[in-house]
Amino acid sequence: MLPGRGPNGRAAAARLSRLMGTRTTWTPVGDGEFFCPGCGGDRNYQRLSGQRRFALLGVPVLPRGATGPVVECAACRHHFGTDVLDHPTTTRFSAMLRDAVHTVALAVLAAGGTCSRASLETAAAAVRAAGFDDCTEEQLAALVEALEADTGRFTGGPCAAGLAIELHEALDPLAPHLAAPGRESILLQGARIALADGPYTPAERDALATVGAALTICSDDVTRLLAAARTPS
Repeated sequence: MLPGRGPNGRAAAARLSRLMGTRTTWTPVGDGEFFCPGCGGDRNYQRLSGQRRFALLGVPVLPRGATGPVVECAACRHHFGTDVLDHPTTTRFSAMLRDAVHTVALAVLAAGGTCSRASLETAAAAVRAAGFDDCTEEQLAALVEALEADTGRFTGGPCAAGLAIELHEALDPLAPHLAAPGRESILLQGARIALADGPYTPAERDALATVGAALTICSDDVTRLLAAARTPS
């Protein structure tokens, strides 16, 4: 007979669960660092594979099948699905954002054809704010010159295939982890670089459209944001 309800029934159920039940034995199969949703920060983890067994008097006796794998945080000990490893760590996310801003700045400068002092100053300020603290206008000018000399990557009309590849490689992995305002902010930084020395050129518009596409911003919103960037604040 199953235990009834009420205090006596709950006590009986607790005694029964101590006598028999299912236990899971976890085996480590990997480790690393991840962003823990429970702690809200970067933590070490263990990847665990589990084996469920029917237990009698606390002793596992009969296999009940595999379970997991799961990710266990070394700090809070909570278990999470392995999809949490798809989220970049704080350190990795910062590096991805920094590299994205740097790539967008170079792409817009290269698309502009000439590196005016105003454009270089705007680009360098954006790159420094993103995390490259030592970035200078001279460094960016030298990089753009090197990119323009690399004819296999940045020639062939507005937003050549090489330029589009560079932008997608930097922005595609980042876009899923950014909210809409964050994605729009990166596009607007590129727009301000393009506008620093005058109106958009066709090549700059094309490069910024590629930036928007890589950031999964629809074309109508790209047009709206590029127009908004032209309006003095």
